[in-house]
Amino acid sequence: MALPLYGDGLNVRDWLHVEDHCRGIDVVIAKGEPGTVYNIGGENEHTNIAITRTILEHLNKSEDLIRYVTDRPGHDRRYAIDSSAIKALGWKPQKEFLAGLKETIDWYVANEWWWRPLKSGEYLEYYKKQYGSQ
Repeated sequence: MALPLYGDGLNVRDWLHVEDHCRGIDVVIAKGEPGTVYNIGGENEHTNIAITRTILEHLNKSEDLIRYVTDRPGHDRRYAIDSSAIKALGWKPQKEFLAGLKETIDWYVANEWWWRPLKSGEYLEYYKKQYGSQ
């Protein structure tokens, strides 16, 4: 099965483990000031192709699976996060990036029951039943 990757894969994102993000939200709720913007960034900027290669390597899969697809119009080349406001509250990421990424990959491998219905389209039937065809 092909693995689609937008454009040339050189788009840069700031990657953060979900547990660090949740801890950031908790800190903002407990210590934040109403009306202040608190961006939660991991200071882990990597290209999409680098992340894709790391995932494939961890899964012992070939890079031949990568299929470059046309990037969507107006897709930002880089998302930059200024997380200074939340850091001033004492928050910082706890998960080491590569270890957290591998932990996430392993979770998805071990929990196919969670993602398989999403991939099959089964979730669309749930939404149609709950919300109709809006």
